[in-house]
Amino acid sequence: QVQPVESGGGLVQAGGSLRLSCAVSGGTFTSSAMGWFRQTPGKEREFVATISRFGMSARYADSVKGRFTISRDDAKNTVYLQMSGLKPEDTAIYYCATKSGSSSSTYKEYQYWGQGTQVTVSS
Repeated sequence: QVQPVESGGGLVQAGGSLRLSCAVSGGTFTSSAMGWFRQTPGKEREFVATISRFGMSARYADSVKGRFTISRDDAKNTVYLQMSGLKPEDTAIYYCATKSGSSSSTYKEYQYWGQGTQVTVSS
């Protein structure tokens, strides 16, 4: 069973930085594309960033482009989301997810999800 587990969330002031980690057990990490999504109460899950197998390419939501960086360490079966220049509107539960095949910004294409980690940005 593939199981992603997120960590690294917390409370940070606006303008600050956080690094989220997502360790994946089970499955074949190197053959999986990875994605980060976020969700706030009453809203649909929102795409944040995705990285392809072997880290060949990455894509970002316009709202985080230039502030967030997704990366992966295949030796550790871990994907990261480095967040800087955080804004109060970045407050959400952040989820990582895995999918086979190519990377995607569509959350319904991802097969396995972590439990999420809360990020709160104070103004």
